[in-house]
Amino acid sequence: MNDDDAFLSIGDLARRTGLPVKTIRYYADIGLVPPTGRSPAGYRRYDAVAVARLDLVRTLRELGIDLATVRQVLDRTLSLAEMATAHAAALDAQIRLLRTRRSVLRAVAALGIHDHEELDLMNRLAHLSAAERQQIIDDYWSSAFEGLDTDPAFADRMRSVRVDLPDDPTPAQVEAWVELAELVQDPDYRARVRQMAEAGARSGAPSPAETALYESVLELVTPLQSAGTPPTAAEARLVVDQLAPRYAHARGVDDTDGFRRELGEQIALFSDRRVERYWELVGVINGWPARQAGSGSVAAMEWFAAALTASAGES
Repeated sequence: MNDDDAFLSIGDLARRTGLPVKTIRYYADIGLVPPTGRSPAGYRRYDAVAVARLDLVRTLRELGIDLATVRQVLDRTLSLAEMATAHAAALDAQIRLLRTRRSVLRAVAALGIHDHEELDLMNRLAHLSAAERQQIIDDYWSSAFEGLDTDPAFADRMRSVRVDLPDDPTPAQVEAWVELAELVQDPDYRARVRQMAEAGARSGAPSPAETALYESVLELVTPLQSAGTPPTAAEARLVVDQLAPRYAHARGVDDTDGFRRELGEQIALFSDRRVERYWELVGVINGWPARQAGSGSVAAMEWFAAALTASAGES
């Protein structure tokens, strides 16, 4: 291998492996790759076994393995397969973290954020674990339904929807998650949703006949609402005169002014654009099709509620 074809000097070893002499000496000093022996002049000498050991150390270090783990592998207290599995998992976590950081930075750039506190909030919310993110949503639903005699199937259906921010989120998904987390922790919004849940618990689920009227309302109301027709207009009264009797029939009551006012108040109570925004944001985060995330129907229902009240006042 050198003069006596048996050993390499530390300089020979450095040239062979590409490692600095200083690094090889350090590995020797900490017992990671001790020299096989020394020359009569006291210089370190390395045989083929030591060379192979150093090659393994170099490879593991290039893969980012820390020295303590390298020592475990060399001492055979940790197999290469076990080391590779553990380190691959650590790298996966690091890659997810880096991807999230990249998305946060892209979102900051896209939104033109200049406020340091807003940046800090976005960063903290984006770096929560999946369990921590879901806990925020679970707490939100608990605040809405806890202690109420709500339809269990409905409550379970709401709670079952997970918020799954991908490992490599887009800036839009990061933005959506930050907005969603802020929304569900807003006391005013929580109080509004609780009010809706309490009203729902008192009145019970709508009948199938009443539920079926929802599409009819959207079909008749959306064109007028989209066109900017006031709820007090004559065209609005014509629509209400078609729909109110059908609601009254579904409930087994007469279509009176009092009924129209009550129906308008109920529809207004359960129409909140922030609730619609909640589902839109969940859809963005989970990658749902736009039509599944939200239909934009709340504006139409708010218009219908106002038209019902207006028609009752005209009678």
